[in-house]
Amino acid sequence: MSSTGISNGHSAGSTRGTQLLRLATAGSVDDGKSTLVGRLLYDTKSVLADQIDAVTRASVDKGLATPDLSLLVDGLRAEREQGITIDVAYRYFATPQRSFVLADTPGHVQYTRNTVSGASTAQLVILLVDARKGVITQTRRHAAVLALLGVPRLVLAVNKIDLVEDPATVFADISAEFNSLTSSLGWSSEDVIEIPVSALHGDNVAVKSDKTPYYDGPTLIEHLESVPVDAEPHRVGLRFPVQYVIRPRTAEFPDYRGYAGQVAAGSVDVGDEVVILPSGTRTTVERIDTADGELRTAHAGRSVTLVLADDVDVSRGDTIASPQDAPEPIGDFEATVCWLAEKPLRPGARLLLKHGTRTTQAIVGALVERFDEQDLTAHEGPESLELNEIGRISVRVAEPIVADDYAVNRHTGSFLLIDPAGGNTLAAGLVGNALAAVELGSAVPA
Repeated sequence: MSSTGISNGHSAGSTRGTQLLRLATAGSVDDGKSTLVGRLLYDTKSVLADQIDAVTRASVDKGLATPDLSLLVDGLRAEREQGITIDVAYRYFATPQRSFVLADTPGHVQYTRNTVSGASTAQLVILLVDARKGVITQTRRHAAVLALLGVPRLVLAVNKIDLVEDPATVFADISAEFNSLTSSLGWSSEDVIEIPVSALHGDNVAVKSDKTPYYDGPTLIEHLESVPVDAEPHRVGLRFPVQYVIRPRTAEFPDYRGYAGQVAAGSVDVGDEVVILPSGTRTTVERIDTADGELRTAHAGRSVTLVLADDVDVSRGDTIASPQDAPEPIGDFEATVCWLAEKPLRPGARLLLKHGTRTTQAIVGALVERFDEQDLTAHEGPESLELNEIGRISVRVAEPIVADDYAVNRHTGSFLLIDPAGGNTLAAGLVGNALAAVELGSAVPA
């Protein structure tokens, strides 16, 4: 597989890296994910000395000969007591080559919703398997979810490789099975790499191990430092969901009207022609304001306030877009959803749909098909979608949304389905048929 990858770090919160890589971890319970994340922080010198001392003391109290690095990241009492990760936690570290934001997600099946949340903005995901267990049901589930989310790159960390009798054969067999799975899910061989590691002892994490002579690829950190980063694999024009309309009406700014939000895609320059959606009104950008002063240009990810040349009607939930490739506002559409609630989804459900800064009422029409991530098959017309199931549905919204197909842009092609009574998130949704990239029917042996 490819030998491209991520970075090494020096001080917690450092921003010395020349590029930022957003990554996430995923894996089943007891695969050693917390230990691997702790090892990454430890080997990149991203934890303070008193934290290491505290972990060392706690490890000695537990009768361990070496520090339990999982204690660096399992911060909740419930996590420490159960030995599992429950919540999504974000870790920051850096090396001279790159800076990192790592979303550490839970492994238990009941927390799949947290994995969806943590991986939704990731450019790379480290998926762990226990070398003694290989690719299991949860591995396939995570891989399917990551494929539908459009995660560009994967690392399979075959952990606890030191605990199997024939590591070379075990690693080769796991890699072959995983390659077959990821190929069927739409990844190319250049975007996936397998690395044998021991998170406990640090083998092939930051330092090349002499215990794995059968492996001649990069260490995990070498891979993370070198993997290509493309924030926008599909280039689209400006997408600027309006978060807030700013009208001070003070003596100093009696007529000021600005539209605050974050550039979700593309970029905007002073003087650019833009279109307001869903109304279709056109105008130009007069100024780009920030708390630190005016800008000439704002790129994706930047939070700014746009001042427009004309006094046009713009409200929270509207989208300011490039007229050259502005998406058509849609009221009826198909989407792929991962259902995240205990109560099943059935046709006719009346929910709230949150897309960008707009929240509107929605009705679920047909359940078109349910995706079985274990054998990569689609089952037409299911009666319901149960917890953690993935399916394609039709949706009608009360107010049109300005959305791209998820395959074109992850930020403007995603939405949430929300319980109108309690406000709980029920599903993560992707506009369009995210299953199109999957080779349905190419079953993977259980």
